Amino acid sequence: MNVIIQQIEKRQAFFQKISKNIYLMAIKDGFLAAMPVILFSSIFILCAAIPPIFGLTIPSGLEGWLWKIYDFTMGIVGMLVAGTTARCLAGSMNRKMPDGKVINETSVMLAAACGFLLLAITKADSAFTADYMGTKGILSAFISAFITVNMYKFCVIHDITIKMPKEVPGTIAQNFRDVFPFSFSVLVCAIIDIAARTALNVPFGEVFSKLLSPLFEGAESYFGLAFILFLIPLFWFVGVHGPSVVKPGLSAALYGNTEANLRIFTEGGHPSHALTENFGNFIGELGGTGATFIVPIIFILFMRSKQLKTVGKASIIPVMFAVNEPLLFAAPIILNPYFFIPFCLAPMANVLIGKFFISVLGMNGFMYVLPWATPGPIGTVMNTGFQPISIILSIVLLFVDFAIYYPFCKAYDRVLVAQEAERVEEIDELEEVVPALSPANAASIIDQDETVLVESDSSASVTTTEKELKVLVLCAGAGTSAMLANALEEGAKETGEHVIAKAGAYGSHYDIMPKFDLVVLAPQVNSYYDDIKKDTDKLGIKLIATKGAEYIKLTRNPTGAIKFVMDQVG
Repeated sequence: MNVIIQQIEKRQAFFQKISKNIYLMAIKDGFLAAMPVILFSSIFILCAAIPPIFGLTIPSGLEGWLWKIYDFTMGIVGMLVAGTTARCLAGSMNRKMPDGKVINETSVMLAAACGFLLLAITKADSAFTADYMGTKGILSAFISAFITVNMYKFCVIHDITIKMPKEVPGTIAQNFRDVFPFSFSVLVCAIIDIAARTALNVPFGEVFSKLLSPLFEGAESYFGLAFILFLIPLFWFVGVHGPSVVKPGLSAALYGNTEANLRIFTEGGHPSHALTENFGNFIGELGGTGATFIVPIIFILFMRSKQLKTVGKASIIPVMFAVNEPLLFAAPIILNPYFFIPFCLAPMANVLIGKFFISVLGMNGFMYVLPWATPGPIGTVMNTGFQPISIILSIVLLFVDFAIYYPFCKAYDRVLVAQEAERVEEIDELEEVVPALSPANAASIIDQDETVLVESDSSASVTTTEKELKVLVLCAGAGTSAMLANALEEGAKETGEHVIAKAGAYGSHYDIMPKFDLVVLAPQVNSYYDDIKKDTDKLGIKLIATKGAEYIKLTRNPTGAIKFVMDQVG
């Protein structure tokens, strides 16, 4: 396993390059923005789905209420992600737009949501068929977001807009400026919808399912099963709901083979069909798409990263019941290059082993259709008529999945541990520095909230001239950066240099950065140097990255901090 881990780590730069693609970053950040919805709704789907597994009946009124909350949260997450993805992508593009050209991030959210509805939703009998408003419509969400932002970019760059007189208030004028890009974005989505319905007689959200359905004929072979369980996680990994793409073309076989297995069993024969609905649920998708049943356990027991341990503890119960969205989007596994191979390989290995147990070792094929939320090992035992060999199969699958996932988890864990260790080192050094600071400065450091911009000590007056140097210090949360900003303000007062310093948080600095002459990165955000360098070069701003010991030394020496920044700008 160490060899595998080393090979993965050698490709870390390649993984990082992929993950920094603005479209992939927009998808990832769009999903993260929707995480409160996903986590909240998971509670209610578990409450609604688990009792029937154990033969318990929920009062109809309570059951309807639980599913209603799920339907109006997770059930519309596709539309929400369309908006959040569009906003994140627009933010990335705005940082590369020509001077004076800005995409309205609020407007693109609205346009992307409208485009999503056109692409994903079927209207029948004057009513919405909302099956694709949730995760099944994620593909439509991404297409709508990408079309919308690029259409806005085109219109903004080429000044295709409605110009209003100067006397019109800015907010009203902005609404008129967005009329053309909004209209074009929605119309393009409408044209795609018409094309999909004309060519394939399905909404755009069902296009992949329609195109792939002929490939699934004769899918009960080893190759066919492996191919199916490769496609499902492959689609999910890039943010497309894999089961909704692949399974519709297999539905007749999945349920027909289940019924045939039960009939063969009652007639005294060996139910040998492997391609059944619950075989996919409990074997290929053990713990959810990607066969993630074992992953939270790996995170909790074998990983050192606090992030992964926390994700494991939060997701272990939902994953046991095949609700693995909290794991997929919080680790994250989706769009994380470290997990691509195990996420696709584990399901394939599982179905091949399961097929071998049925065809060679004589285990019964699955004979019933149990609720999909049944824990995989329990569902496997129940579905095979409580055969002891099915228990062995479940144990084998867990060991195999562990062997597949562990090296990739470990490689990713090492990256996170290194990041967390750097952060801990800074915090320890920060705790040593805080007592030596004045009460006013210490208060500004200890209060490490997510403020967009933290002002330096206002008591330090600085005489400004035309040659004053404006310095922006960036860290993760505007707390550590306040240390150096305060030192610079104090040093400016002592030396008489015309320096103004302010502290900011990475991610909230884009709007204020043009106002500064120099940007200094605290050690915790050095990994973003290349990304920020593109922005600072465009603005003609000097960028400096600092190391841990160097940074702490500067915060303790106000005069030295002034000399440091003055030397950097000559």
